[in-house]
Amino acid sequence: MSSPAFETFLARLYTDAQLRIRFLASPAAVAQEFPLSSDERRAIEAIDRDGLILAAESYANKRRRWSQHSRRRAESRSSGTERTSGLFRLLVRNFNRVCDRVMARGGKNDSE
Repeated sequence: MSSPAFETFLARLYTDAQLRIRFLASPAAVAQEFPLSSDERRAIEAIDRDGLILAAESYANKRRRWSQHSRRRAESRSSGTERTSGLFRLLVRNFNRVCDRVMARGGKNDSE
């Protein structure tokens, strides 16, 4: 089982390009900067470097796509709000017209 410090280090390694560049140049020196056990340091130093780079690029692409997706959803929500508010104004206008007609008939509806 890995420690929270180890998991934090891995997460930073996958997401922080500057840390990853330093790590690839000197894994032992970068691992010393974090509160890792000796077993965790050995595991980090033996990490598959190509796999690390590939995974980091994959995660970056996924974050970028998710960010774009979130931005599009936010934009569609705002335009949906505009459509909804326009529909609401139309409903209120029609309701007011019906109320005006009913009041003009002395408070009697067409069905009465």
